[in-house]
Amino acid sequence: MRSHHWPERLGQSLNALFLALLAIVMIFPVYYVVVVSFTDPGEYLRKRIVLFPENWSLEAYRYLLSTPAFPRSLGNSAFLAVAGTLLSLAVSASLSFALSQKQFQFRRAIMLLILLTILFNPGIIPNYLLVRELGLINSIWALILPSLANGWTVLLLKNFFDSLPAELVESASIDGCGVLRTWFSIVLPLSLPALAAFGLFFAVGYWNQFFSALIYLNEADKWPIQVLLQNMLLSASNVDLVAPGEQIEAPPTEMLKMAAIVTAIAPIAVVYPFLQKHFAKGALVGSVKG
Repeated sequence: MRSHHWPERLGQSLNALFLALLAIVMIFPVYYVVVVSFTDPGEYLRKRIVLFPENWSLEAYRYLLSTPAFPRSLGNSAFLAVAGTLLSLAVSASLSFALSQKQFQFRRAIMLLILLTILFNPGIIPNYLLVRELGLINSIWALILPSLANGWTVLLLKNFFDSLPAELVESASIDGCGVLRTWFSIVLPLSLPALAAFGLFFAVGYWNQFFSALIYLNEADKWPIQVLLQNMLLSASNVDLVAPGEQIEAPPTEMLKMAAIVTAIAPIAVVYPFLQKHFAKGALVGSVKG
């Protein structure tokens, strides 16, 4: 009996060992970036490679926040994430709910147009010409308005609204509720799990805006954090991040880069656990309990 089970146990042990090694390989770069960003500058200059720092320090973060460019870029990205997510959810959810209503007479034509946007991507040049004609060049709204809704999101949300019991909407209309009141009082509360999931996707997309910002934004004052981070990583010095009057001695450039990376990924990493619980919730939990 024992000889019969040992190959299976050996296979499980090898799989566990492989997964453990893979986890170490994937986690170590993140660990190293975080550790270096919190290391004392003097210790980093002595060792250069720090795995277990003796002295922890916030000097790199203190210096970054004392510069005008870094907090400004954080503010730009925060505005993009908040305003873009709210507007994208409002437009996508409203359009999807309208398309899920069978009495909406133009829904087939609009659905066809949405499918065409999925099948045929216009490309960079037409998008740039559109943004230019709208007068949005060098405006942060150029990163929000052209991408308020996309075809895949609208289709997925439409399928979600189609799965809601039609009796809920019919009962509301019998009780005298209009379309707007039905949307805000009945459909929207039942849609919170789906909206939370798509809201996280929108927030991550807007927070990580990079390529569009390079194309449409000409002034460094309007750069989001990802563009500033890219310039920092490609630069051999911290010439773009100089504190006013040099009131704080600049830490090593590599430490500033690590601290900037941690700051750029921290907001999404903090928000994600609070929204994760909504992913597993059923869409009809509220109606079943009610």
